[in-house]
Parts: sequence; structure tokens; C-alpha cells
Amino acid sequence: MVRSSRRAKPVNALAAWADLALKTSEMMLASAHVIGHRTRRMASAGPLPNARDQREFKLMGQEKVDAAGESARAMGHQLSHLNLRSGLDVWNDTLSAGQAAMSVASSRTVGEAVRRQAQLRRAIKRAGGSAAVLSNATVQVARRGLEPIHAKATANAKRLARR
Repeated sequence: MVRSSRRAKPVNALAAWADLALKTSEMMLASAHVIGHRTRRMASAGPLPNARDQREFKLMGQEKVDAAGESARAMGHQLSHLNLRSGLDVWNDTLSAGQAAMSVASSRTVGEAVRRQAQLRRAIKRAGGSAAVLSNATVQVARRGLEPIHAKATANAKRLARR
């Protein structure tokens, strides 16, 4: 019997991970733009930056602290929903599939082997379902952690591109 809480959501795991990779790439490109802009600005400001440059340089440090804190809070919140039970479900279902495979191998009759193969098929299906649930939950944790950093990096890239 498959519990409804362990059923995989109808989300393509590959699509979820690909979306996360796309967001990460966007954040990295925006960060590269911001780093380049700010490095040129620091170099041109020299040892005595003006008030506008001082504000920008101070903002650089504070926004990183803020984004890291928001990211940690978001991931912690998401992790609180992904409890230890999900990992244990994957482990238990994988062990059950292994036991079912050994059971098929030790069958004494064709009829017994057929019944045990059906049990093996169900065990493998359960293991795949619980692994998909864990994969989807994991990508959600990563996505929540990336959101504040992505937002800050892309907003900075847009803001600094106007200058």
C-alpha cells in the first residue's frame, strides 16, 4: 500500500533540476556583471572614494550578509518540511526492493518466482516513488536558498547597468 504522503508530485524531476540550473546560471551571469562593474568602480575611485562610491561599497558587504541570512532562513524553513522521514522512506523502500530481488533469486518453483517478481516490481515502484519525492523536496530546498541571492544579484545587475 502506497501512502498518499509519499506519492511523487506530478513534477518532472529533470525539469525541476534544469530550472534550478537555469536560475543558478542567471544568478552567476548577473554576479559576473556586478563584480566587473564594482571592480572597475573601485579601481577608478582610488584611495579616496567620493560619497556615492562609499555608499555603493558599503552596500556591497551588507547586501551579501542580508542575502545569505535570507537564504539560510528560507532553506531552514523548507528543510523543516522535508523531515527525516523522507530519507528513511527511500532507505526502507530500497532495502525492501533488495530483499524482494533476493527472494526471487531463491524461488523454488516457477509459480513462486512469478509471485515474487510481482512483489519485486511493486517494491521497485515504491522505491522509485519515494526517491522522486525526496528529489523534488531537495530541489525545493535548493531553490528556496537560491531565491534571495538570485533576486539580489539580478536586481544589482539591472541597477548598475543603468549607470
